[in-house]
Amino acid sequence: MSGELSGRLATLVQDVTGGSVSAGQALTGGSLRALGLDSLGALRLIDAIDLEFGVEIDLGPGSDTLDAITRMVADRL
Repeated sequence: MSGELSGRLATLVQDVTGGSVSAGQALTGGSLRALGLDSLGALRLIDAIDLEFGVEIDLGPGSDTLDAITRMVADRL
């Protein structure tokens, strides 16, 4: 499930950034902010995750990698 979840979340990152951060880039494990996820994109991602999975997450410091987001979502499912 974790691989499928990470893949779906990476696609959401790509969608909410209009492609400026690709799913492949998100899957590299680095900071999404360093890759170009801005504050508006972060809010859109939070909303998209809530709509898709019915869970609320916080993208505070240290939690802006796809791995961290995947763990947060998985823990709340």
